[in-house]
Amino acid sequence: MPVESVFPRLEALLPHVQKPIQYVGGELNSTVKDWDSCDVRWALMYPDAYEVGLPNQGVMILYEVLNEREGILAERTYSVWPDLEALMREHGVPQFTVDAHRPVGAFDLLGVSFATELGYTNLLAALDLAGIPLRAADRTEEHPVVVAGGHAAFNPEPIAEFVDCAVIGDGEQAVLDISGIVRAWKREGRPGGRTELLLRLARTGGVYVPGFYDVEYLPDGRISRVVPNRSGVPWRVTKHTVMDLDQWPYPKQPLVPLAETVHERMSVEIFRGCTRGCRFCQAGMITRPVRERSITGIGEMVDRGLAATGFEEVGLLSLSSADHSEIGEITKGLADRYEEDKIGLSLPSTRVDAFNIDLANELTRNGRRSGLTFAPEGGSERIRKVINKMVTEEDLIRTVATAYGNGWRQVKLYFMCGLPTETDEDVLQIADMATKVIAKGREVSGSGDIRCTVSIGGFVPKPHTPFQWAPQLSAEETDARLAKLRDRIREDKRYGRSIGFRYHDGKPGIVEGLLSRGDRRVGAVIRAVYEAGGRFDGWREFFSYEQWMRCAEAVLPPQGVDVDWYTTRERGYEEVLPWDHLDSGLDKDWLWEDWQDALDETEVEDCRWSPCFDCGVCPQLDTHIQIGPTGKKLLPLTVK
Repeated sequence: MPVESVFPRLEALLPHVQKPIQYVGGELNSTVKDWDSCDVRWALMYPDAYEVGLPNQGVMILYEVLNEREGILAERTYSVWPDLEALMREHGVPQFTVDAHRPVGAFDLLGVSFATELGYTNLLAALDLAGIPLRAADRTEEHPVVVAGGHAAFNPEPIAEFVDCAVIGDGEQAVLDISGIVRAWKREGRPGGRTELLLRLARTGGVYVPGFYDVEYLPDGRISRVVPNRSGVPWRVTKHTVMDLDQWPYPKQPLVPLAETVHERMSVEIFRGCTRGCRFCQAGMITRPVRERSITGIGEMVDRGLAATGFEEVGLLSLSSADHSEIGEITKGLADRYEEDKIGLSLPSTRVDAFNIDLANELTRNGRRSGLTFAPEGGSERIRKVINKMVTEEDLIRTVATAYGNGWRQVKLYFMCGLPTETDEDVLQIADMATKVIAKGREVSGSGDIRCTVSIGGFVPKPHTPFQWAPQLSAEETDARLAKLRDRIREDKRYGRSIGFRYHDGKPGIVEGLLSRGDRRVGAVIRAVYEAGGRFDGWREFFSYEQWMRCAEAVLPPQGVDVDWYTTRERGYEEVLPWDHLDSGLDKDWLWEDWQDALDETEVEDCRWSPCFDCGVCPQLDTHIQIGPTGKKLLPLTVK
């Protein structure tokens, strides 16, 4: 039976809310398929506002991969702003998709992509609005199967009570495999109900079903072991890795938003994975190995995407885009091809040691010359050795001198506070570095109109990284350290006014730390915060540290743990970590050895260009590094 649109009921509410345009759908390149012509139906959710969620590449790729297949439909849903949530509850309007405004509760699967753990309360709000029981154990076969994905899904234990299953790694092939299993189960008449469907998914070895695992604890609160409670369920669940990105040229028809979003551009992922080995970086660790898209594959995606969207800027995305083996040829070829159309190119941020003026000039040839962003991450040479960020102060000064000398006037430097072994002095050296940058900029440009913005985020230890054992700096210590840095910058009468200073206080980082390294006991905290009104915890105007701490203090101590136990406590080698049964391909002993290297301030090379360091990914997952150069040119050579 067709599922009716809720739009007639929703439309009457829209004049009373902020930004109603984000709920109406109908974006260029969106897809609405006939409900009855499909037997597998996905609702894909990014648990944040439309303006953040629509440009998300992960959701956009899966949306297109699924809708290309006959018999499968996918629609999108985003978190509704609190003003609309209140009206929806008052008028009985359920969580809906923006494509056909169908109720989310009617779909077979609800796939939720978590880029950050701070979206967990938004998941609970969406489940409740959709009429889906918050606890997976309370759902029947009439409810969608809730599937978690994205980087935060590499430790889904804090939301184990709320999701039916989790997929770690690349989603393209995984969602198609899951769709096939759901289709077969439905065609067979849904034998064994919801439990049988979840068992079929779990037995693939690539879908984690938390309900099929029991967690046992030691008297001191640590985990004793995680053990399957059903036969045929694997002890370890393996991540998915897509090889040969040229075979997955998505999105082919990028969505064009109706309202302003955080990224007003068309984006192409030029490679996936990173082996630079920055020890703080979860994204780099969990997406190994490096897989480059070919120069010709990139050219075809850009050409098709621009024709389908009309955007005037192309973002060349990856974790370290300037490391693509043919980045010079790519940027020059694209700048040549689209010079007449004035299509601008951008990289998310540029590594200090990968920047050169030829690359910068190609990136700005057809677009506006905006500020440059570099990420030294650590303020001192010593701390950069600890985190394996192999950038010297000389590298940075030389790079910014090149930029200022070639017409740039604004440089942004990104650092972290609270890194392992960090002292006040390591952080105060950020001020020294910024003043040297300004001084060099004035010298090479001959101008006093030089700006440097220092932006600082709090460090949060993440699973599947060498720092997963590290203690986190408390919010109070973080704030005190940043206050000293702020004062040091302001005291400088000669350069201080040319240095912008932006920082996040330490409180959101503690909540993120609780969620990122938490176990199943943290789920009760998430639910308590949600029931107390917690939403949009990634937004400063909604985030309440006091509410999180109040709920944690009510829930955790009876279980023998507290917030500090999850955040500021250092772990030992022998401790069973909540995510140890989820296999990112990284060998735990290798991660531990890298943690010891960090404490010894020992740097490790990038295995793309040096011998293998035995991290474990390639042999364990039967993958390998895929890099050029291919020697090919960006075709066709005719200028567009």
